[in-house]
Amino acid sequence: MSGPAPVRIRVPATSANLGPAFDSAGLALALHDEVEVCVADGYHVEVEGIGAAELPRDESHLVVRAFQAACDDLGWLPPGLQLRARNAIPQGRGLGSSAAAVVAGVLAAWALCPAVTGIDEERVLALADVIEGHPDNVAACLLGGLTLSWSGEDGARATSLAVDPRVTPVVCVPSTTLSTHVARALLPPTVPHGDAAFNAGRAALLVHALTAAPELLLPATEDRLHQDQRGPHMPATAALVGDLRDAGHAAVVSGAGPSVLVLGAEPGHAPLVHTVVPEGWQVLDLPVDTGGARVRHGAAHENGAVSS
Repeated sequence: MSGPAPVRIRVPATSANLGPAFDSAGLALALHDEVEVCVADGYHVEVEGIGAAELPRDESHLVVRAFQAACDDLGWLPPGLQLRARNAIPQGRGLGSSAAAVVAGVLAAWALCPAVTGIDEERVLALADVIEGHPDNVAACLLGGLTLSWSGEDGARATSLAVDPRVTPVVCVPSTTLSTHVARALLPPTVPHGDAAFNAGRAALLVHALTAAPELLLPATEDRLHQDQRGPHMPATAALVGDLRDAGHAAVVSGAGPSVLVLGAEPGHAPLVHTVVPEGWQVLDLPVDTGGARVRHGAAHENGAVSS
């Protein structure tokens, strides 16, 4: 085996949309996948943890595909990659598992490429957006905290905001899965102007609620653009969101579902959420991940995505 020393990358789970901010907001959560990568002769993949029995062990693995795309973008042709993945993020449940894999793969290329001395977050985000198809999850995974993302002529852009420390996320994970591709196909091609205006107002309020006024989270998480439209295809999720909101909890569909994200403003709200959630769901108390993706070179001190 030749090339740079192994690199370890840790990427957080994410929840996107957050109710009204469809495709434009994401929240990083303290549940992580970890990968260890090094340049190798050919491609070798090991997988532990969630998805170990289903995920591929060859170049079709999403981390490897993202790595190869980033290598092409960098103009670097390594002989191969050895990848060891340890997964903790539930897959196919609206918690950004594919975004985490994409970000890990792109960062792996930047961290291993001998021609670069640091990591350009803007280029990483732009390529991750192209691979993933939308920037909300990859932005939160890369940057951490609450992220607002948008796309322009120069590609995807994002900014990260600090979340009010009183906000305590809880995630309810069902045993069922839902493909993001399928979930997107359920949305109508047009929406009424009134619904668009409603969501614009709620999305603006959501930023204020998450960063400074969590007591406003219940009204700030109201949505008319995507949750009801997908509800008939994940009835258990729709019912749980309704039950939690009726009980006063700011519950939303996490990403495309079927998990549910609950954004609480009081320290004691998590046990109350548990009392509403039916059997068969896993309930996770997950703090906000404030740092986003982490890259560690060998025994060096752990830094943010911009490697030293």
